[in-house]
Amino acid sequence: MKQYKMRRGEHLDDRMPDLKGSIEEYFGDVTDTEEYDGHELYVVEDPDNPVFKRIVAGAAEYGSKKDKLAVHFEERPAEEVIAEGNADAAADAVDAKNEFLLEATGRDAKSRRDSLKREVEDDAPDY
Repeated sequence: MKQYKMRRGEHLDDRMPDLKGSIEEYFGDVTDTEEYDGHELYVVEDPDNPVFKRIVAGAAEYGSKKDKLAVHFEERPAEEVIAEGNADAAADAVDAKNEFLLEATGRDAKSRRDSLKREVEDDAPDY
């Protein structure tokens, strides 16, 4: 499960007031909810795009801190997707993930990568 920060000064509720509706718009019908680390997240068991096996997404609320977007994209093996003739769906899956994350966080893929790198560097022990 990855957690994404919003852009400075922005909040998830402001960017996506109807988070469940946005998840359904990008990936398909929400069929269930699942608890992760004390947060209630939405589950899409049968996503519209055949590349995805299952998607779990929602707000990770931390009281005194800003909320983060918690997301887990479970994908099917590439060989399986290609064997079914759905190779074109892979590009659509990448676009859907990036557009969803951009709309939710206000950060493009490069900015999200840079932010994750900084978090890893911050967690590195000092020698």
